[in-house]
Amino acid sequence: MIELYTAATPNGHKISIALEELGLPYEVHALSFDRQEQKAPEFLRINPNGRIPAIVDDGFAVFESGAILLYLAEKTGQLLPSDPKGRSLAIQWLMFQMGGVGPMQGQANVFFRYFPEKLQGAIDRYQHETRRLYEVLDRRLGEAEYLAGDYGIADIATYPWVRIHDWAGVAIDGLEHLQRWMDAIAVRPAVQRGLQVPVRPQDDAKLVKTAQGMLTR
Repeated sequence: MIELYTAATPNGHKISIALEELGLPYEVHALSFDRQEQKAPEFLRINPNGRIPAIVDDGFAVFESGAILLYLAEKTGQLLPSDPKGRSLAIQWLMFQMGGVGPMQGQANVFFRYFPEKLQGAIDRYQHETRRLYEVLDRRLGEAEYLAGDYGIADIATYPWVRIHDWAGVAIDGLEHLQRWMDAIAVRPAVQRGLQVPVRPQDDAKLVKTAQGMLTR
């Protein structure tokens, strides 16, 4: 069984959604940022960067959310095209999220919500860049139903970030193709289950979650 080390963040939700979509059983280890559990020595042996998410599959550790998505897709033969061009297209859009949407929106979150000083220049810079990236997504989704044509890991990587656009103070007004894509993904049962993982870290819960969404102590 795959062990998932995670927290309730967009990057964490990428992996729980993927595991649900793939129907893989997994055990959840919810890490508390307040207690700095992601910096604990035992977790640093899994992810030397001290970040979530990470997985351990039969003793093999994988960290970085994009790398985990690729690993799971290749392990199962799902959510990633097998032909070279289709595979490349999916990876391009995955990298677009990893190198663009995530970092830029993450900085927008920090300066808009958390930074102790209100630095309007920084807020504007990251909100505007996030909006620009959303416009790139919107243009692509005007050409295809999903980012790589068929639903796959690029969509799973991107959706958990775009769905919280309000938290970063970024509007999606006028991006009708992006909204259509968000609506289509939001109703997927596996996505809905994945967004409920993990339970709150303060509950100190260690749960086994099957692909059917059943929870047991």
